[in-house]
Parts: sequence; C-alpha cells; structure tokens
Amino acid sequence: MSFPEGWDRLVPELADIPNVHVVTKRQWGAFYGTELDLQLRRRGIDTIVLCGISTSSGVDTTAREAYQHGYKQIFVEDVMTASTKEEHDYVCQYILPRIGQIRTSQEVVDLLVE
Repeated sequence: MSFPEGWDRLVPELADIPNVHVVTKRQWGAFYGTELDLQLRRRGIDTIVLCGISTSSGVDTTAREAYQHGYKQIFVEDVMTASTKEEHDYVCQYILPRIGQIRTSQEVVDLLVE
C-alpha cells in the first residue's frame, strides 16, 4: 500500500500551535506503547476529545484504553469514519456512548469558544 506524499504531516493549523506535545501512535490504541497517559497526567488533563480515521479500530481501541485509564471522553462523530457506514454507526451507537459523550464538530467548537 502506498500513501501520498505528506499524508503523515500535521496540517499547519495544528503544527504551529505552541507547547504541543506530539505522541506517535504505533498500534490501534494511542495509549499502548506510548507516553500519552503520562503526558496527559503531567498536564492535569482529565478529558480527551477523540476522532480519527477508523471509528471501529483506532478510535474504538483508544477510547477503551482511555476509559480504563479514567479519562472523560468526547467523541466527535462527524470527524471520524470507518470502512463502512455500518461499522461507524455501530461503534457510535453501541460502544462509544457507554464510555463518553457523542458530539458533532460544531458542538465541540461551540463549547471551545464559550
């Protein structure tokens, strides 16, 4: 499988934010084998906003790991996807609501500007 040039780079709007700590994820879950939990706790962060490329793999696994670590979670449903609509809908309907809150990107933006 080949990826287009630059597929793994942060967009400039995110790359230029000062004091950001980047964690490289190597497995489905962002907590496994990374220092994510340590970095969040050092900063006093107890809530994460989660979205991603694969609702039924990376997002689901990271969400379960975050739940096990005691984080509050907000899932941005319209900023995640899966191989099929059915996969995405299943995880958003049956799994994620058990461990966090489902919101739209507009709802999250509205909360951030309050």
